[in-house]
Amino acid sequence: MTYKVPDETRVGHIHLKVSDLERSIAFYRDVLGFEVKLRYGEQAAFMAAGAYHHHIGLNTWHSAGGAPVKKAATGMYHVAFVYPDRAALGRAVGEVRAAGVDIYGAADHGVSEAVYFDDPDGNGIELYWDRAAKMWETTDEGMIKMINAPLDVDALIADGQA
Repeated sequence: MTYKVPDETRVGHIHLKVSDLERSIAFYRDVLGFEVKLRYGEQAAFMAAGAYHHHIGLNTWHSAGGAPVKKAATGMYHVAFVYPDRAALGRAVGEVRAAGVDIYGAADHGVSEAVYFDDPDGNGIELYWDRAAKMWETTDEGMIKMINAPLDVDALIADGQA
């Protein structure tokens, strides 16, 4: 390998094709708490946390009225939003549950704790927080050890309410 991506590289944003722009805006705004930063008429919207220009782009340019994502097809598995700490994640997951969204997965990965569900178009979403890197276990070869242990969602939500 001759090229290595710079260490400071990060994922900038996601841009999703959605079937119903207003429904998707409502989900990402009212359930996940993102703010609309810009709209392109009735076909696109850009949303973010805080003062950032956008973390999420939504559009119906080629997908208005389209079918939900098929789980048994190629494409994006999920998008992941990282929260600053366990309490913030617990508050967010509490909002997701209160909105009646089906949480179909939750895991302690050793390096992080994560919860999984879908948006209205079937796009997978992961909400998670990272443990401090000094807490991450590694193999003898220096590879990160990740696990897939059960996560108590009720306890996570309770920590977010404390």
